[in-house]
Amino acid sequence: MATSSNLPVVIPQSSQFGETSVGRLFRQSIVALRRNVWLALGLVALGLVLGVAATLLQTPRYTATTSMEIDERAQQILGEGLDTETADSDPWDIDRFLNTQLDVLRSRALAKQVAEELGLLEDDTFLTAMGAAVPDDAADEEARENTVLAQLRENLLIEPPENSRVVRVSFTSPDAALSARIVNSFAAEYIRSTLQNRFDSSSYAREFVSDQLEEARVRLETSERELNAFARAAGLIRSRDPQVRENIPANTSITAASLQQVNQAANAARAERIAAQGRWEAERATPLLSSQRVQTNSTVQSLMTRKATLETELQAARERYLDGHPTVERLQGELAITDRQLSTAANNVRASVRAEFIATQRAEQALASQVRELRGETLAEQDRSVRYNTLAREADTNRKIYDELLERYSQLNASSGVASSNVTIIDTAMAPRMPSSPNLLANLLVGLLGGLVAAALAIFVRDQLDDAIRVPEDVETKLGLPLLGVVPKALRGGAGDELADSNSAIAESYMALRGAMLYATPEGLPPAFSVTSAEETEGKTTTSMALAQGLARMGKSVVLVDADLRRPSIHKRLGMANKAGTADYLMSDRGAAEFIQPGPVDGLSVITAGPSPVSAADLLSTPRLQDLITELRARFDVVILDTPPVLGLADAPTVVAQTGAVLFVVEAGRVRSGQLKSALRRLRFVRPAILGAAMTKFDPSLAGNSYSAYYGRDYYRYDSPDEAAV
Repeated sequence: MATSSNLPVVIPQSSQFGETSVGRLFRQSIVALRRNVWLALGLVALGLVLGVAATLLQTPRYTATTSMEIDERAQQILGEGLDTETADSDPWDIDRFLNTQLDVLRSRALAKQVAEELGLLEDDTFLTAMGAAVPDDAADEEARENTVLAQLRENLLIEPPENSRVVRVSFTSPDAALSARIVNSFAAEYIRSTLQNRFDSSSYAREFVSDQLEEARVRLETSERELNAFARAAGLIRSRDPQVRENIPANTSITAASLQQVNQAANAARAERIAAQGRWEAERATPLLSSQRVQTNSTVQSLMTRKATLETELQAARERYLDGHPTVERLQGELAITDRQLSTAANNVRASVRAEFIATQRAEQALASQVRELRGETLAEQDRSVRYNTLAREADTNRKIYDELLERYSQLNASSGVASSNVTIIDTAMAPRMPSSPNLLANLLVGLLGGLVAAALAIFVRDQLDDAIRVPEDVETKLGLPLLGVVPKALRGGAGDELADSNSAIAESYMALRGAMLYATPEGLPPAFSVTSAEETEGKTTTSMALAQGLARMGKSVVLVDADLRRPSIHKRLGMANKAGTADYLMSDRGAAEFIQPGPVDGLSVITAGPSPVSAADLLSTPRLQDLITELRARFDVVILDTPPVLGLADAPTVVAQTGAVLFVVEAGRVRSGQLKSALRRLRFVRPAILGAAMTKFDPSLAGNSYSAYYGRDYYRYDSPDEAAV
């Protein structure tokens, strides 16, 4: 069969524009919950009843709690540095220490100490109160001990501290006084065990340190004797007094230290000589009175000022007197004396610079001579100090070890016999007045949670097993088709009666479906398409008529063809004669114009099915069907074919193959998705453009959701004339 190739295959798209998968899943979950609300309420109520029953059937148990502060260090009883505890540790070590102490509290050894202290190993009352089986053989002490210790450890609860060092220890039993007595015994035995462990470790440490101290003393004396004997034989003089050697590097002799100090002084003298020589060279190369040192000398400056004053006075006297005048001669004599004094002062300044240079030169030479002398002595001494240095390092090491052991031994002796615990009881356990279990509120919460989980599982299983298409979302999720429209179920009469009322919900829904069909393909409304469904009476004929009338009201020329030759119904619904129609066209060579009848709406034409043929499938398979569609497409804007249902018949796929496009009608809550998928597989076999699906007869109240706001009567309605006037 030929298929129409001018229509693209429509790819299903979500009709919930902008909705995420999470939002869709949430909305579907709400739909399933509302649909199964009574089942959920029943399961939740059952969970609450079970919680109350469990509370009434359980034996009351009492929990006593004591709190202890566990510090990683014991208190400094004798003062800092005398106790045996270590210094502050990093947070990781503190957490590890606390976890270790918690394991000690849970240990079998501590539980055994508690049992022995309280006499629980010989008393059957404890096992009877705890509801444990008492061993039959009274001589089987091991079995009795294992049972008692198991009860103690199983009912002991230790809460690890969070951001603190306070540990809460609890014990639960049917007897309130017994719970308090046991948990207090746990705290007391734990403190006693820590003190005993500390005393045992301190005693062992004293004995061990004493032995090590004696060995260190012998090694130190031996190394000191060997060092002194070698120094005396080699003639080496080296001070080992810490106060004397404070500024002398380790393993350095007095000669070497002197060489170092003299060498530093020689270097400083050489630097001073070079600086003094530079000053003298610069002074000697400069004219006497042009030297900066000379000019800055206070005496020279005073004499130069005096000279300038005398020269000024002499000039003034010569202007007034002759050269032989006494005033002129006196001033000339004073000026000559000032010149001699100035020359003498300047020469003295220069002589001081030269004397400074000579002094630094002699100091440098003296220190250099002393350095050469000490260098020779040091080199000779180094050859003899190799063995000395080895012995000195050994002696220093032995002394350091001895001092540390002596200090530690003194601390252990000072703290021996003093027991300081790092555990402090904050709150002593009291016999509780109220039982800790059963807890009615906790059991109700557990029952509520269990009921909610059971309800969720039941709803999920029921929803997964429910294969029907009930809500619009099922069209997309279960069929994979785009949802083009949803038509609600008629409340009065039939769908045709409400369709005649343009203000009815069904009429509005079909208008929305018509609007979606206008954009069903990238090219817009297909020029020819079929309307079919999986089974009969799903609303495909009503949908065909509603779309045809709606498109005709938009001004398009539309022809509605009844292609259901087995059970035609369009002529009955429109009140037309069915003497000739589609079957007659297919069986003759006449044109389509002879079978076209005017419809109830302007622009709408109808071709009824005509008399039912003997073999409708064979008749629809003839080339005349394609000729009919081609002829009608040439005369009309839109050609709509109402086809038989897909399942059980070969008619619908044949007609759909000729039109090339199809609108699939699904009745809400009737057909299971398996049947619909089977119908869609038959349609896809002929490769049509499946435009989408239209859901009909949708009842929002049965769907268990608030769809009535959009698909029912509450979302939008027309006011009556009286209401409009108001």
